[in-house]
Amino acid sequence: MGKKTKYPSYSGGEVRINGNTKTSSQKIGDTIVSNYNMSDTEKNIYDSVLNNMDSSLANLFKISDPQRQAWNSQLDALKQSGIDNINSIYTPMQNNLKNDIAARFGNLDNSTFLNNLKKITDSKSQAVAQLSNNLSLAQNDLYTQELQNRMNMISFLNGLNNSFNNNILSYMGLANQNSSSGNSYNQIAHSKNLENYNNMMNQYYNQAMQAVPLFL
Repeated sequence: MGKKTKYPSYSGGEVRINGNTKTSSQKIGDTIVSNYNMSDTEKNIYDSVLNNMDSSLANLFKISDPQRQAWNSQLDALKQSGIDNINSIYTPMQNNLKNDIAARFGNLDNSTFLNNLKKITDSKSQAVAQLSNNLSLAQNDLYTQELQNRMNMISFLNGLNNSFNNNILSYMGLANQNSSSGNSYNQIAHSKNLENYNNMMNQYYNQAMQAVPLFL
């Protein structure tokens, strides 16, 4: 007489690439565990992405002293360029005015000179004020551009991280599908074996009943 079949154990799943197990799914105690086996190269890249993303987020709004010095150098260069440009425009105008008034009137103590000089001085003051405003805007632009570059880097790192995770989850999904396929097969095989066992037991029972003499 055959032995009653035991319920099959959990069937794990694996995904192998070039003979190496890339991911697996198995039952440990009462928990189904899926595992992805990273190569050393993958692990180094994955850890680097996470470390850089954590560092980038932590320092997103922090400006280092070397960065401030670099910005100040750029702003100083813009300031000096602006001053040189203003002087190149208004200094010749002032000198020409002095020479013209001196040639015509012999002195600079007259209303024509003072009025024209005031116009030039006012225009120069407006140019200086505009330069100051431009420098302030340039400073804001430097910070905004730096912040945008950092956010772009975080976005890039996050994209790499998501790509890694999606790839890992895809492989784990395949391992889980293999496991489900194995468990489905085991269930069908167990049901068929149990059916055969019951049929065999019924056959034995019928044979035994036929062998027993009947007494009236």
